[in-house]
Amino acid sequence: MSQSPSSHRAARGRRRRRAEPPDALRRVLPRALVVAFLAGGTTAFIAHDKAVRLSVDGAPRTLHTFADDVDDLLADEQLDIGAHDIVAPAPGTELTSGDEIHVRHGRPVVLTVDGQRHQVWTTEETVDGALRQLGVRAEGAHLSASRSRRIERHGMELAVRTERSVVFVADGREHRVRTNAATVREALAEAGLALRDQDTTSVPPDSFPREGQTVSVLRITGSKKVREEPIAFRTVKRVDPSLTRGTEAVVRQGRPGVRRVTYRLRTINGVKQKPKRTHAEVVRAPRPQIVHIGTKELPDSVSGADHLAWDALAQCEAGGRPDAVDASGTYGGLYQFDVGTWHALGGSGRPQDAPAQEQTFRAKKLYVSRGASPWPLCGRKLHG
Repeated sequence: MSQSPSSHRAARGRRRRRAEPPDALRRVLPRALVVAFLAGGTTAFIAHDKAVRLSVDGAPRTLHTFADDVDDLLADEQLDIGAHDIVAPAPGTELTSGDEIHVRHGRPVVLTVDGQRHQVWTTEETVDGALRQLGVRAEGAHLSASRSRRIERHGMELAVRTERSVVFVADGREHRVRTNAATVREALAEAGLALRDQDTTSVPPDSFPREGQTVSVLRITGSKKVREEPIAFRTVKRVDPSLTRGTEAVVRQGRPGVRRVTYRLRTINGVKQKPKRTHAEVVRAPRPQIVHIGTKELPDSVSGADHLAWDALAQCEAGGRPDAVDASGTYGGLYQFDVGTWHALGGSGRPQDAPAQEQTFRAKKLYVSRGASPWPLCGRKLHG
């Protein structure tokens, strides 16, 4: 049976539609590959992304990171960790989603506790937290900054005066006080005691009161006394060739000076103390004493008298002592010269002060001029 032309065209159209699938497949396949690739990449992206919670100095925030461990996270966040900083968990710990990482920075504190100064570090952000971390007993203590004050990264200075027990002994009684005072004087006032006039304490009033310290209150009364005291004079010796060797003559008598001295008199808790010199001034300067020392050599012999027994006469007159003086003080020396006769014979000063050799020499001169008459009782001894 034959087909019409229209039937043939319809048949060719059906054959062409059945041949189309290879071209459509070519167009659809690249799209499918792209979708498959993107789906695989998203799965990998999701697998490496982690949601963690990072807290820095108490300020938390949640963030997404591809960091493998804590070190990588800190580096990504540009957080420099110093020797006094704390990181938990420790650097190098592997990260997983949901982890919490805490960073606390160290803060320098110049801490003075009861006068002792130290350089310390704390990771706490407030004074109260730092005191607890450092183990400082602060109950009842005086603080230079409030407990709630924030400690900045650059640090701060903090002074702590802890509460101490101090005993004051005053007016015969003991007074015990608990105090965080900075000075003994302040603690004394807290005990209801006061220093009057010259009163003081056994330790400096402005010193730091220590735990268990016992401090005595010294009740002091005082006055002053002025008195004049002598100043000894010095002796100046000069050689004199006109005097016989061994002879010393006082040319000018010395005179003591006068010094006016002020003394402080004190009584401490009723007990008198040794006077203390506080001031002195010279009212009159001392005058030196001048003594001449003889250097002249005297001859040993006097013609007409050398052969006599001078030792026997000296023994009879003065017991052989060159410095002998009679009871009246008028006569002196080996041969008991009076001063007038001695000077007339060329002597100086007092005869009892002259050497024995000079005394004998002048006795011989006296004998040549007057014989044995100057020695009415002992003169006969001259002739044996």
